Amino acid sequence: MQHPSATPTKMLWTLALGCALLTACASDPSRVQPGTGRDQVLQQLGTPTAIYRTPTGERMQYSRGPAGFQVSNVDLDSAGRVYSVRQELNEGLFASTIKPGEWRVEDVLFTYGPPYQQTRVTSFNGTVWSWRYLQINNRRFLYIYVDPTGRVDHYNVGDDLEFDRRRWW
Repeated sequence: MQHPSATPTKMLWTLALGCALLTACASDPSRVQPGTGRDQVLQQLGTPTAIYRTPTGERMQYSRGPAGFQVSNVDLDSAGRVYSVRQELNEGLFASTIKPGEWRVEDVLFTYGPPYQQTRVTSFNGTVWSWRYLQINNRRFLYIYVDPTGRVDHYNVGDDLEFDRRRWW
């Protein structure tokens, strides 16, 4: 006999939720192990948002942008095997990754993919590119300042106050 609270509707919702959770886990780039083949990565994660050639193989980029909080780069060697998986939108990595004065727009896209938005400010002659990310569950922005020649001038980070403005309680 079926439990009274186990209605067909509840059972379908439970099944749908379980499938959604399994799909989310399966499509999480951080679960890809080194040595995994390219075809397995594509099967597990689906089509990347961008593919770049590298000196040693290729990079498959999986961006949750433009409004998401993660950009994961899956790097493959010349044999098509994963040797690195890294979630780039991590405040602890910015200082060692971003190269002001050296980086160009192509380097920014290679690392972070398309920005959430591009804006201008009166205090800088160029464009400010921004990405959303989470820092210990706090919504933040990475801002990269690109000069008129396409070179990265500098970067900074700040709080994402848009979410706070939408709260109504």
